Order: sequence, then structure tokens, then C-alpha cells
Amino acid sequence: MSGSLAFDEYGRPFIIIRDQERKSRLTGIEAHKSHIMAAKAVAGVLRTSLGPKGLDKLLVSPDGDITVTNDGATILKQMDVQHQIAKLMVQLSQSQDDEIGDGTTGVVVLAGALLEQAEKLLDRGIHPIRVADGYEMAATVACEHLEKISEGFKVTPKDREDLIRLAMTTLGSKIVNRCHRQMAEIAVDAIMSVADFDRKDVDFELIKVEGKVGGKMEDTMLIKGVIIDKDMSHPQMPKNIKDAKIAILTCPFEPPKPKTKHGLEVKSVEDYRKLREYELQKFETMVKQVKDTGANLVICQWGFDDEANHLLLQRKLPAVRWVGGPEIELIAIATGGRIVPRFEELTKEKLGTAGTVRELSFGTTKEKMLVIEDCNNSRAVTIFIRGGNKMIVEEGKRSIHDALCVIRNLVKDSRIVYGGGAPEISCSLAVAEAAKKISTLEQYAMKSFSEALESVPLALAENSGFAPIHTLADIKSRQIKEKNPRLGIDCLNKGTNDMKTQSVIETLSSKRAQILLAVQLTKMILKIDDVRGSADQVKKMP
Repeated sequence: MSGSLAFDEYGRPFIIIRDQERKSRLTGIEAHKSHIMAAKAVAGVLRTSLGPKGLDKLLVSPDGDITVTNDGATILKQMDVQHQIAKLMVQLSQSQDDEIGDGTTGVVVLAGALLEQAEKLLDRGIHPIRVADGYEMAATVACEHLEKISEGFKVTPKDREDLIRLAMTTLGSKIVNRCHRQMAEIAVDAIMSVADFDRKDVDFELIKVEGKVGGKMEDTMLIKGVIIDKDMSHPQMPKNIKDAKIAILTCPFEPPKPKTKHGLEVKSVEDYRKLREYELQKFETMVKQVKDTGANLVICQWGFDDEANHLLLQRKLPAVRWVGGPEIELIAIATGGRIVPRFEELTKEKLGTAGTVRELSFGTTKEKMLVIEDCNNSRAVTIFIRGGNKMIVEEGKRSIHDALCVIRNLVKDSRIVYGGGAPEISCSLAVAEAAKKISTLEQYAMKSFSEALESVPLALAENSGFAPIHTLADIKSRQIKEKNPRLGIDCLNKGTNDMKTQSVIETLSSKRAQILLAVQLTKMILKIDDVRGSADQVKKMP
């Protein structure tokens, strides 16, 4: 903030701030209350979206585009948030999405509950730094307890059933739960196709997610190959090519042009004929060079004019033009071909191979897509999502992304916990127990942390239509009596609270990241006690 330093008659310094009358300032407990209120407001918006019975939000952008979703990160990204602390909550859900890919709603609900509990402690006169330290201690206890109650999970390409159940847990709260199992199977098969089990890694670049409006969501499919939003360059070219030998070119089908500026004078009909013959000869040479390698399909990054197109049709060489860079790379990976920058460099060894290349058409529309499948390298796959309208297709893409991320996390770290609020209740009990052994002021913060963890099962119970406090009290007492950390909220009314029996599975890495990220943000917000800015930027308490 611009200002100047001055001294009074006793030599004491003070700052003169420019435009003082237009600045506003919040300090002390008033600043804390303003921040906590903003965070609670954001968490309150997402609270009703948590769990399998969570409700969706409809968001309208300034352009009038409509988004229907219950993905926490998407809701917050689309919301026009003004308050500075509320913006931090948006970034929190985004970082959970970037790091884990799932649990974006839960992390915001937890952060909101931690700040709500912190407000009560501040009102009792406890210093914010002591609260932050207590939360840090409690988070350590909670993460250690999570590791204790976690179980190992066998991730092998042959045993898909457990992975499918894990993906179904993630997809349970999404709009796609009508074809719940099918989507989970597609996500698992996609990851198993591209996963590198030696390095415990999954390259998401090899999984392409495409969507097309029209058809039912049940028409969604996994293609062991690549799908591109193009069609053959000439309508009379074959629509189905078996045992395709593919030349992948990044050079255009056109006569060479000088690199510098040039002028060409055509003074007579003879000159024009020579020019045309030269062009035709060049086209003939290019097509011959491709045909000589044994290629029966050309995929070109650039376009070519009608003359070249006609010649390709005459020479029975199907071609696709204007294929984008990332798609060209995926086709090269899938077919085992090499991307060739000049016709002279094209050889038989550089061709890609595919079992089938076929054109897909959709209903009565004239839109077409090309499918390249049965490739040599089945490590490049495409998930092709169908849906009744654009919103459903977009939400389908987000749901599949979440499921892919969860399975990827399990390939990296194969430990799991059971869902339905069970780990939060178990950690809450462990933190409350640990708090009793602390003799300093942090004991109060740890107890508050324990209560804040209960916000997730409370929200799950509330969204499922149960009496939240009664349900939570019942599960807590049963967890202690039965010493069973797998008991959670029976959101789907299956008649059992044991999440292992219900197959509600979550990854340990996701739960741990939720707690650590929420605590980091809460500590950061609690340490802010002075806000300066223009009067309209600093939101005062109402």
C-alpha cells in the first residue's frame, strides 16, 4: 500500500497513507469474524451436495451458459465469488481436485466446520495462534489414526471387481448413477489399459475423453484406440478400412512454395498449362510416394485443395485432413506409427497399423466421427460419452474424470478406508481421546477439531433424510462398543451401517489430503487479523 513515513515532535514514526478517506480497514476479532462468516457461507452452499443423496446446483454463466453439477470444484469455479477469503475456499477445492481429483465437496465442508468451531474458541478469548497449533496437532493425530484403520488393497489387472466397487462409490453422487456400474467398468478398464504397474503411475495423456450430444447415457463406450471428430476428406471414400496402414503426415498435400516472397508471371496459355502440369506432377509424386510405402490411409495435419482431394479419390487412397496436433500424437502412439514431416522421409517402417478404421454417424445429423481401433499399442484409449443434452455430457465427463483419478490414486498408493462418514467419526473419537492427554490450551482446539470432523457424517445424514444428530450419536456409540471403525451413515437405506459390507470404499490418500488441506487453509485464515483495501473491497460485518 503506497504511503509515506513521518515523525512527530518526539521522534516517533507514523505512516501517512494516500487516499486514507477512501480506504477501509478491518482488524482483530472483527476481521476474524468476517473471514469465518465468508467461509461458512461457501461451505453452506456445498453442504447439500455431499454424498449419494446430495443435490445438484444449476449455475448460469454471464453468457447464459447453463451448468448442472454437484462437483464441488466446478460449483465454486463457476460461482462469482467476491470476498477474498471465499476466494481462498475456491482455491482449496481446486487444489483438492488437482491433487486427488475427488473429495472436493468434503474438503470445503470440513474447512467451513473447522472455522465455525474456531469462532467459538475465539469468542472464549483463546488466541488464534493457539487454535491453529491445536488444529495442527489434531490433524497429525487424525492422519496417524487414518493409517491405522486403513486396509491394503490388491490392484491387479485381472481382479477388476474391487476396483469397480471403488469407482462406483465415487460415481454414486453423480448424475451418471443411472448407469452406475457401466461407467465404473469403463473407468477401470481405461486405467488398467494405460497403467504402468512397475512405476505405479498412470499417464492421463493416453486417456482421451470425448463427448457427443445425442443418444442415451447407456451408449457411452470405451474404445481401445482413438476417436477423432473428423470424417473422410471426400464423401465417396470408403467408410470402413480393415487392416489399415496409416501414413501420419504433418506436411500439406500441395506444391512446394518458396519460403521468401515471390511473384509468378503467367503470360500465356502455354505458361498456365505448364504450371498446371507441374502442380499435377507434384501431386502425382506425393501420392505415389505414399502408395509405394503400402499405406492405405493418410492422416494429414494440414488441409489440401479439391484437386489433391480428387486425385486421392482416383488413386483409391482415403485421407483425413485438418487433424489437430494432440490427436495426431495420440494416433501415432496408438498405431505405433511415426509422425512424418516430409514426403521424402516416408518409409514402410514409419506407418502406423490399426485393425479397423471406421466412420461413425449419428442419427439424422450429418455429423461424423472416425474411430481408429484394434491398434498395435492398446495403451491409448478413448472414452466416448453420449447424453441427451450438452449439460449431461459435460457432467458425464467430470464424473468419469473423478473416477479415473480415484483409481489412479489407488495404483499409486493401494491403501483404502471405508466411506459413509466412517473414517471421520473414527478420527473424531481418536482426536477427542488424544485431547484428554493434552494439558495445555491446545486441548480446547483439539476438541473443536474433533467436533468439526463430525460435520461430514452430519451432512451425509441430513442429505439422506435422517435425523442428523440422532443418527450420528447412534453410530458413534456403536463404533466405540463394537470397536469397528467401518460403521458409517447408511445413505442408501441398505439396512447395514458396515461400509465394508456395502462396498463403500475411498482411498486413504484422498481422506488424508482433505484433512491436511483443510487444516492448512484454516491456519492461514486464523493468522489474518488485519485487512486493508478500498472500502468496496473490504467486506464489513453486516
